[in-house]
Amino acid sequence: MGGRFVIIADTHNDLLDAIVHRPVERWVPHFRDQWLPQLHTGGVNLQVLPVFIDDVFRPEGALRQTLRMIEVAHRIAEGNPDTVELCFDGADIDAALESNRIALVLALESAPGIGEDVELLETLYRLGVRIASLAHFGRTALADGSGEDATGSRLTRAGVAAFAEMERLGMIFDVSHLSAAGVEHVLEMATRPVMATHSSARAVRDHHRNLTDEQLRGIADNGGVVCVNFFAPFLHESDFRIERLIDHIEHIAGVMGIRHVGLGPDFVKEVLEDTTPPCCEAQFIEGVPTDKFIPGLEGPAGLPLVIDALRRRGWPEDDIALVMGQNVLDLFRTELKRGTTK
Repeated sequence: MGGRFVIIADTHNDLLDAIVHRPVERWVPHFRDQWLPQLHTGGVNLQVLPVFIDDVFRPEGALRQTLRMIEVAHRIAEGNPDTVELCFDGADIDAALESNRIALVLALESAPGIGEDVELLETLYRLGVRIASLAHFGRTALADGSGEDATGSRLTRAGVAAFAEMERLGMIFDVSHLSAAGVEHVLEMATRPVMATHSSARAVRDHHRNLTDEQLRGIADNGGVVCVNFFAPFLHESDFRIERLIDHIEHIAGVMGIRHVGLGPDFVKEVLEDTTPPCCEAQFIEGVPTDKFIPGLEGPAGLPLVIDALRRRGWPEDDIALVMGQNVLDLFRTELKRGTTK
């Protein structure tokens, strides 16, 4: 790719999940030795770190594991101050970028650790969390995930309170994984932009984890950004070439407008290898095999391949820069400084 000519923002990499499974004394060196080189090779400037809680910790251990993973983020930032910075607002992100460090931003994925105790969102905000979703594939105390679309459920009363609290604090609401009725409910209530940290286009691949054109237009009208998921089975039934990823990017840009598209790769290959035992058969999540990946895009080091693929499609350089990270950076600059605390 030559020099680093664009901001590259990745809004979903579960590397914290891989690191937290290691002994505490290995957290910082494992990030530095295993993940930092990949981020540098991929040209990543802005990395969102989701806090995803494995089923084994739910419900009783969810909050404790949430806190452990947040501690991982703080320690890898403190242990690598010359290369990364844990950022709380747009000014922090700009300072990190200006000093050629990777800006890290914490996110909650489905937030099982808070249950109905919505006041804990402020506690987690104090610890650095700036993005949150309320469900994964299934049902939580706050909302239903997309795997429960048949229920037609909107946010629960506690979920509505959580959404209002997130808007007050200045947390960005993440609709990825949320049920279709839940996305509609959120867009009815939203007074600030929302985002999808890792979702693709349902019109291109009919899977409940992807967003419909109506949902895409609603998020665009809301001022939000949809960051395209790279997980191959969500992109196509059997064709796992990078061209299918570009199909989703182009479709979403065509529906929403170029200023509303980003990248949420959801690199899971290394995380799954680190956190699950070896097995003779492919594992499945919601009926989708977890051993299928776009060649070259198994991890963050391959992100420049997306730039090359967009160029082959004839994309202007300015539009490539928007999708690779500028749109996400602009959203964070605006929204992560707007919160208020009691």
